[in-house]
Amino acid sequence: MTKRKNNSTHTNDDTTSINKFVSQTGLCSRREADRLIEQGRVLLNGKVAQKGNRVGIGDKVIVDGQKIKNNKRPTYIAFYKPKGIVCTTDTKEKNNIIDYLNFPTRIFPIGRLDKDSTGLILLTNDGDIVNKILRVENAHDKEYVVSVDSPINDRFINKMSSGVQILNTITKECKVSQLNQTTFKIILNQGLNRQIRRMCSQLGYKVKKLKRIRIMNITIDGLGIGQWRYLSPQELHHLLNEIR
Repeated sequence: MTKRKNNSTHTNDDTTSINKFVSQTGLCSRREADRLIEQGRVLLNGKVAQKGNRVGIGDKVIVDGQKIKNNKRPTYIAFYKPKGIVCTTDTKEKNNIIDYLNFPTRIFPIGRLDKDSTGLILLTNDGDIVNKILRVENAHDKEYVVSVDSPINDRFINKMSSGVQILNTITKECKVSQLNQTTFKIILNQGLNRQIRRMCSQLGYKVKKLKRIRIMNITIDGLGIGQWRYLSPQELHHLLNEIR
């Protein structure tokens, strides 16, 4: 990621030049947009825009005191990520999620699911919802099914549930239930880096399989590995209510 002017961070692949952005709204031609920028009548994220600035999803553009935005229809999809796919928009990464999906319009993942894990990840072109979800990441449930390399016992379940010391902190209490000799289900409302793998490692176990099956009210029910679907209106309504 490269930091741009005006307090906005995007890669160039995620952005549009500000004169093109203004013209695409139908407000004026690109040449006229250049003139508006030169006259200081365009603000990007609260600061006077400059030629060469780029606009990404979630950025705020104001022309002559009026907020403008392009008319891209918001897209929200649930994707069953296969193992080996990387949750990045960087197309230099050979196994990036964007090239794998080959979606007809630009979308990007909400949060991450590590390369060796499978399961649910949400993608969108709605910058507002991304910011809101990530802002409350430690307040919403994410559910996983995990298989480890050795038989688990009550001590393991109790320790995972009550908190494990990783990354100079103790993980929050969470719900853990045993499914069979080496498999358990865990519901987290925390988003530490590779949290489940680190928790298991701290207790002497190695994760063999990790699958996320739910984020808040969204599940992977009905999806096969590598498949995706649009969120239903009911799912989206509930999701938006949860992150207000």
